[in-house]
Amino acid sequence: MTGRLAGKVALVTGGASGLGAESARRMAREGAAVVLTDLQADAGQAVADEILAAGGRAAFLPHEVTDEARWIEVVAWTVERFGRIDVLVNSAGVGSGGQPILEATLEGWRRITAINLDGTFLGVRHVAPLMAAAGGGSIINLSSILGKVGLPGATAYCASKGGVLMLTKAAAVELAPLGVRVNSVHPGFIETPMVQNVFREADNGNERRDLIISSHPLGRLGVPREIADAIVFLASDESSFMTGSEVVVDGGYTAV
Repeated sequence: MTGRLAGKVALVTGGASGLGAESARRMAREGAAVVLTDLQADAGQAVADEILAAGGRAAFLPHEVTDEARWIEVVAWTVERFGRIDVLVNSAGVGSGGQPILEATLEGWRRITAINLDGTFLGVRHVAPLMAAAGGGSIINLSSILGKVGLPGATAYCASKGGVLMLTKAAAVELAPLGVRVNSVHPGFIETPMVQNVFREADNGNERRDLIISSHPLGRLGVPREIADAIVFLASDESSFMTGSEVVVDGGYTAV
């Protein structure tokens, strides 16, 4: 087995589609054994099967990231199957649907923050002790540029992703003495099912897409591979002196 992640074991939530799926593929190509989790069982298994067919090592588990008991089961299964967890990618997340705060409900707020923020906390809480006992590891939390800047109609999403940013920094400081690195990745608008659904559900989807593209100095949306490449870097020993960092991959969106 060769590659930048040779011999490592990675657990990736939200692995059935979008950034999670592409990250799993990229890490497997770099030599990692990958356990993908998601609620979309058929799609998640298809990604795992694709990796296996290409000669990689992968498995899929159904997983509700807000369920602490299920986290315990997923972590235990991964360790039993592959021996350890070297990398955790907290990629599972949901968008806000563009609802103005004056029309938002507490139920909707709690759903978004539970998946995006609580799910990330539970991953850190249940994987970090294993990493510490094994001498170290890398935790990568998917935040967003909307965890750094605001967007109308995305209050809960912005709050949850801003929470992921600060959770990452606090955990990085606390876990550094244990050899566990914790970094966040902040994608701009990427061609994923989540972003495409936002455009599809909007009354003026095409106009909104054009407006968002024009907000990126590079003049386009990103593609999943560009985020997966950053995740591979953070998962690898190439980033061994990085913890508590914000890796922004946004085509210049937050630079203007």
